[in-house]
Amino acid sequence: MSMILYASIVRVRDGLPLSASTDFYHAQEFLECRRQLKTLAQRLAQHPGRGCAESCDFRIYFSSSGDVACMAICSRQCPAAMAFCFLEALWWDFTASFDTTCVGLASRPYAFLEFDSVIQKTKWHFNHMSSPQMKSGLEKVQEELEFEPPAVLSLEDTDVANGMLNGHTPVHSEPAPNLRMKPVTALGVLSLVLNIMCAALNLIRGVHLAEHSLQVAQEEVGNILAFFIPSVACIVQCYLYLFYSPARTLKVLLMLVSICLGNAYLHGLRNTWQILFHVGVAFLSSYQILTRQLQERQSDCGV
Repeated sequence: MSMILYASIVRVRDGLPLSASTDFYHAQEFLECRRQLKTLAQRLAQHPGRGCAESCDFRIYFSSSGDVACMAICSRQCPAAMAFCFLEALWWDFTASFDTTCVGLASRPYAFLEFDSVIQKTKWHFNHMSSPQMKSGLEKVQEELEFEPPAVLSLEDTDVANGMLNGHTPVHSEPAPNLRMKPVTALGVLSLVLNIMCAALNLIRGVHLAEHSLQVAQEEVGNILAFFIPSVACIVQCYLYLFYSPARTLKVLLMLVSICLGNAYLHGLRNTWQILFHVGVAFLSSYQILTRQLQERQSDCGV
């Protein structure tokens, strides 16, 4: 009987499933364990690194690094070192195939379902390794586990914490774990490109002005800051558009005011059209950020 039964790859910050193996057992105990795995996935940000949790007949293992975590349901006979070695191999294969930008922009469950073929191949390899191969390959992982044991979690506590006990879901004060951003639009991508261009222009002008101030004449520090501050504000606007952040409206207004004031201060160094361009991009980006709201996560696709 196979010792590694099911594998899933999720995004750490919100538990969004990115890919999963599609051949799994239909026994009631296994389906319950898989539900617990999904619940646990939403709390991985609180448990970085390696960990495990025990169900009635199975064990759930997880290993996370950065914003990608790999999870597996294994039989109780599966050695922990073998499970974590399997998860580490999956993590390397997935991160080599999809960069952090793709993972961060994923807006629907199982956006990388084509990775299932790699999961199947890796799972088959670990389930059919001979004893000599297994022993030599798992020694290093076993030493790491002895030096730094994985966290042991309680599935019951996880269920209660997520409001899943007895089918009751409480109202959460923070929406981030249960909500996700709306998809990126074409106009939003345009605002990102223009914002990055404005940030680069401000940074280049600011650096040149600072160099001139040191080598030739003492320029006003205010002019240098008036280039650097809007440059940072443009980058922050890009971040606010791509990722959820508390108090977004306040941060958007603060960045918009910083850009407007900085360009107004540079009236002598920029003509009217240049100032209008930078301010216009700032208003477009602010509008895109405020209109890209959070939405309730859709149910899983039954993978």
